Amino acid sequence: MTGQPPTYSERVNGEWLIRGRDGRLSVYLTSDDGALCRAERIPGGAWDPPREVGGDDKVHPGVAVGHGADGYAHLASWRSTGSGESVLVHSTHYRPLLAALDWSPIGHPNKKGERTGTPAVAVDAQGRAHVFVRNVGTGISMVAQKERGGWDPWRDLKGQGVQGAPVAVTAESGCVEAYAAVSGAILYYRQAKPGTIPVWEETLEVPVRPRTLRALATSADRTTLFFTDESGDVCAWRPGSKPVPVLAAAGPGPVAAVRCELDGHDCTLLAQRSASGRVAFAAYPTEEEAAGAWWTESGPGLPPDAEVALAKDHENRVAAATLSPSSGRLLVTRRKDEPGLALKAWQEV
Repeated sequence: MTGQPPTYSERVNGEWLIRGRDGRLSVYLTSDDGALCRAERIPGGAWDPPREVGGDDKVHPGVAVGHGADGYAHLASWRSTGSGESVLVHSTHYRPLLAALDWSPIGHPNKKGERTGTPAVAVDAQGRAHVFVRNVGTGISMVAQKERGGWDPWRDLKGQGVQGAPVAVTAESGCVEAYAAVSGAILYYRQAKPGTIPVWEETLEVPVRPRTLRALATSADRTTLFFTDESGDVCAWRPGSKPVPVLAAAGPGPVAAVRCELDGHDCTLLAQRSASGRVAFAAYPTEEEAAGAWWTESGPGLPPDAEVALAKDHENRVAAATLSPSSGRLLVTRRKDEPGLALKAWQEV
């Protein structure tokens, strides 16, 4: 792209910092004109300028991204069809420096109508995208790719009063799961086994703040949902158990989360823009919230709308990125090759 820097708008729902199949890191951005991607030219190297994703068709802000075990990124968004109606569209991005597939329509959860909410995407072990979105009845609907191309019919997964976008995640078992916030509770949807239709399995009665959900696969058969409750604590919940407070939220919005090895231990690393404007990090042994965690701040002060993302790079080191929609600044850092969680200096790319 040439000319003025793009104006970024709503945050991307899902994993917007991704390590591709070729080891390059890429970030997905949402602009007033649709979706953009920036990628490293070589793993660990300089970054290319933003490139449009999905061809010439324009989509609404509010893009969702899911990441498969095969390294491919799957994107979903809404595209206007005129006459006050929109349709959900999907694109697959196989490698960061290649063009993504053109946007392809996948329908509407209520057959037709306007946008119903920001979607969420998860990719199962067979590389099939599952798109979740709030429907007109304020429950959750889902559509999934077929194994040999095309899409299955839309499914109404039930629920009511969903607030904000759902979040979707793939467990290590390959099963796709989704979470959604409602007033005073969280809804949990899960596949019984890969390839089946997810079902509404559990409701957690909890005073959750909408738009603070983040899900992560944390063991062979369990995922953990992180959310901020009304008292301001970041909590961890694994369905079938009670939620556990981890630590006080550093700031508003969802945390970023990634599993990584720190000093030989399997740890979960959280990151969030703090109230001071810097990025705060906290780590603890995975699924051992009782061990305690505390925030350590890093980097420069960021605008209030800055978002944080975490991933692992081509050398399996933790990488972190921040993006401010208002300023368009993308900052990146990586863990140093030394004990603990020492980070390199943040760089604008």
